[in-house]
Amino acid sequence: MTMSELQRRAEGLKAYADQLGMSVSEVETHFLTNYGSAFAESAFLAAGGGNWQENELTLRERSLIVISVLTTLGGVDDRLKGHLKWAFKHDLDKKDLEATFSLIANYAGFARASVAVDILHELDK
Repeated sequence: MTMSELQRRAEGLKAYADQLGMSVSEVETHFLTNYGSAFAESAFLAAGGGNWQENELTLRERSLIVISVLTTLGGVDDRLKGHLKWAFKHDLDKKDLEATFSLIANYAGFARASVAVDILHELDK
């Protein structure tokens, strides 16, 4: 790996550690055990690449985009839950997210948006 790949990998591991509430070594073990080395390495490089590095989009804006996509996909409740938790670290609050889901309901359907609202409200419990 080139140095930039090593840096991207390290940044990706830190991003997942922050999102999942684990240490970097726990994240690495979790990914390797659950997904295998090829998937894990690809995920680490992607998460440490330009998509989550602040440039034109803030982390807040990126979180809104990812949450919107996961909500419209459906069937990815655990991933959505993780990104909702992370969104609070990116300066989003419950009202911001509820407004986002209300808008998504108009374009992607009430069923998908209502599941996301339910997940958001479960985080309060």
